[in-house]
Amino acid sequence: MTVDTDAAIAKTRQERRRFRRVPVDLKGRMFVPGEEREAACIITDMSPAGAQVICGIVPPVQAAVVLYVDGFGRLEGTVTRAIKGEVDATCFGVRFHCSAHKRDRLAEQLAVYASDGTVDQTALRRHDRKPTRGLAHFTRASGEIVNCEVLDLSLGGVSLVTDVRPQIGEIVLIGQMAGRVARFHENGIAIEFVTPPPEKSATGEPLPPKLSALR
Repeated sequence: MTVDTDAAIAKTRQERRRFRRVPVDLKGRMFVPGEEREAACIITDMSPAGAQVICGIVPPVQAAVVLYVDGFGRLEGTVTRAIKGEVDATCFGVRFHCSAHKRDRLAEQLAVYASDGTVDQTALRRHDRKPTRGLAHFTRASGEIVNCEVLDLSLGGVSLVTDVRPQIGEIVLIGQMAGRVARFHENGIAIEFVTPPPEKSATGEPLPPKLSALR
């Protein structure tokens, strides 16, 4: 067996471990852009490459879908198959479309989940969060203005104290930033910014997001 063959086998085994499916029990919501439909769903197993989903609506095979999974955020993918479940629920597989970097982050978080059943929220954070106390408000698509308190802030998102729980995936405006509700926590919600990255300062460092109501 040549060195190249050994290396190829080792790489294949590593990929199998990296993309192995982990049994999970995670709530979420699924959005089907082509049909403009959404519904609550449950993720029953997941890997960095895809997931098995139980949902009241079943998109056709090859349909594009967006999953908002509690603790894991937004995941885009394609329906690969439909399977009739054993408890009168409809299951189907989704193949994720994401970068190698995001797959690595998913693998890290799934490893934590597999070891102790918890979701490591820091595993998917692309930017360091800093504690940032202050009052603010966000505006929902309905026009409702919700007063809240900022817990921490980063270039990628913000964590808020609020009794209001918009649906996972709902788009809101906070200050000069548009964001997507990514998850719930015991004190409120976490929002992932979807607007372009902020401008850079004279030193080349990204400027912090402008939450105009923060004080």
